[in-house]
Amino acid sequence: MEYSLPAWLGALVGAVIAVVLYVPTIRIVDRHLRAQGTTAAAEQREDFESRIALVRRSILGVDIAILATLGYWVGKVLGGAPALH
Repeated sequence: MEYSLPAWLGALVGAVIAVVLYVPTIRIVDRHLRAQGTTAAAEQREDFESRIALVRRSILGVDIAILATLGYWVGKVLGGAPALH
């Protein structure tokens, strides 16, 4: 298996773009979820907050996985290496 510098740089750029896109995306999702979940009980509130935290982590993980993979592929293609082995 060979490693390509342009591919890894593309993956790094993709991960950075994912983090940059995460901030506005999570604000929108957070605002939407909080508007739907107005709970009064402390136990329900804790459960709700833990679910929001799980959604945040999931969005970030999926975002980074997809864009880093796409960046790796683009870097490999633009770097002159074959896209598929």
